[in-house]
Amino acid sequence: MNLQERIELQKCQKMAENINKIFPLHPKIKEAFAKVRRELFVPVGFTHHAYKLDALPIAGNQWISSPLTVAKMTQFLEPVGADSILEIGCGSGYQAAILSKIVRRVFTVERIERLVIEAKQRFKELDITNVHVRYADGMLGWREFAPYDRIIFSAALTKVPQNIFEQLSDGGIIVAPIIQKDKQIITRFFKDGNVEELDTCYFINSKSGVE
Repeated sequence: MNLQERIELQKCQKMAENINKIFPLHPKIKEAFAKVRRELFVPVGFTHHAYKLDALPIAGNQWISSPLTVAKMTQFLEPVGADSILEIGCGSGYQAAILSKIVRRVFTVERIERLVIEAKQRFKELDITNVHVRYADGMLGWREFAPYDRIIFSAALTKVPQNIFEQLSDGGIIVAPIIQKDKQIITRFFKDGNVEELDTCYFINSKSGVE
């Protein structure tokens, strides 16, 4: 590890501490945030903002969520002890990279080809080998490797499609930003039908198809 990488990891550790003060994290989740160099996931012109708790623009007219929002989504997903996770909306790849430090396998689907290419390159640079990326319509999920212990949406939607529930394992959990009138609510769905509304948030709206 070179000096620059060590400096970045020190910044990651400080960011993880800042998140933990605002929103207490499971130790393994906190450790994951301390290990993933967020600078690699933001545009070059925004690297000085990488460790602030702010959302930042990325390619494809998309955004990388604030670290605090990613932390909340991760914590609400209850990934510790899970084996496989499906993410709908890879974006920059930051959420998948965090999850890769917690579970054995992460499958992430992205509808914008440029983002898929860039995310794969970041995972390679970070030597993350347990994240599998697919260029496809995320609303279809990824049936080949279903069922998943956990499913997370990194884009807002009005309703979780039934075919996604079908790809969730028994006892599984889905976390998604659900659009309710003029706001978005982080919502947790259980395979048994229970639903919990947890916190407000802001994500780009989900879309079908690819580009």
